[in-house]
Amino acid sequence: MFAVVRMRGSVDVDRKIKETLAMLRLHKKYHCVVIPDTPSYRGMLNVVKDYVAYGEIDAETLAMLLRRRGRLVGNKPLTDEYIKENTQFNSIDEFAKAVVEGKASLKDVPGLKPVFRLHPPRGGLKNIKWHYPFGDLGRHGDIAKLLYKMR
Repeated sequence: MFAVVRMRGSVDVDRKIKETLAMLRLHKKYHCVVIPDTPSYRGMLNVVKDYVAYGEIDAETLAMLLRRRGRLVGNKPLTDEYIKENTQFNSIDEFAKAVVEGKASLKDVPGLKPVFRLHPPRGGLKNIKWHYPFGDLGRHGDIAKLLYKMR
């Protein structure tokens, strides 16, 4: 599973890149989506690598995202009680572990919005024109550090 965060805005973006970002549901800066690791998604990430930061996500980081930034229809926060009532899982942590292992999907939770709206990173960014490790764009070795700054 990959976590993908849009890092740059929409001014002077090529049409192909804008369409690919729309297909990934990354319409605004600091929006994050979690996608499976498939060849088609890897091709999409290759197209938008100059506008997003992405990397493999672990269960602990996904659980943190779901707990802090997961929203239901009506902008209500996602809770352990909602997960327990509407899915076969008992907690957000258990659900996040199943998603990372590929046994479940974020679509299994009814009413869960597929996009996480993140805060701008605390402590600032390195650079949004250079790729990782000199800047913040492209594939990160550990996306969890960036996501914890943006929680």
